[in-house]
Amino acid sequence: QLLLAESGGGLVQPGGSLRLSCIGSGFSLDYYDIGWFRQAPGKEREGVSCISISGGKRKYADSVKGRFVISRDYAKNTVYLAMNSLKPEDTGVYYCAAGQFFGDLNLLSSEYPYWGQGTQVTVSS
Repeated sequence: QLLLAESGGGLVQPGGSLRLSCIGSGFSLDYYDIGWFRQAPGKEREGVSCISISGGKRKYADSVKGRFVISRDYAKNTVYLAMNSLKPEDTGVYYCAAGQFFGDLNLLSSEYPYWGQGTQVTVSS
């Protein structure tokens, strides 16, 4: 069974930073493309960023380009999402998800079969 677990969420002031972690339990993330998604209250889940198996391809939603950075640490079986210059509109539950796209990296949530439980990020003064 593929289990993903997110951590690192919390309350931060506008302009602050957080780093989210996504760790695989019971399996290696090395063989999966990983995506980060978020869902704000009353809104649909949206793709934030994703990274390919090799780490050579990365994609970002326009709303986070230049502020968020996705990376992966194979030794720690972990994928990170560094979030900087946070805004109140970044508030939501952040999920990581795993899939295998064989080069066709994407941010379509319906294409990812494995999901974590999410971590809450709140940006507020």
